[in-house]
Amino acid sequence: MSAMAENKIQSTDGDVSEFLDNVEDDRKREDSLSILEMMSVATGEKPQMWGSNIVGFGKVHLRYDSGRELDWFKVGFSPRKANITLYLPTEFDGRDRLLADLGKHTTGKACVYIKRLEDVDRQTLVELIRAAFEPATR
Repeated sequence: MSAMAENKIQSTDGDVSEFLDNVEDDRKREDSLSILEMMSVATGEKPQMWGSNIVGFGKVHLRYDSGRELDWFKVGFSPRKANITLYLPTEFDGRDRLLADLGKHTTGKACVYIKRLEDVDRQTLVELIRAAFEPATR
């Protein structure tokens, strides 16, 4: 049995700036450019496209209990139609406290959804990104 199955979403050579410049909604585009800057500073990594619509930072090799393995980004985001989706690990130090202080958002398993950047505390968002990124670097 092959444990390293092909992941549907792969890192690409896509142009992050071009992708974000083509976000139709003006507010979402500006918010996405701000999040790009926040994630760049918080992680110290260069952004990379993953698939056609996810901006990821860093790279980590994941191995699940099922035996499945894949390469993935450490943190990332995507400007979706309904909201901006932040992709963060599900477990890291301070996650619950930082989410409680973040402001208006919802969560999924490994996602944090925000409608507008003005709805959240920017400093808390930077701390959340940094805390989410750091465990994967150890």
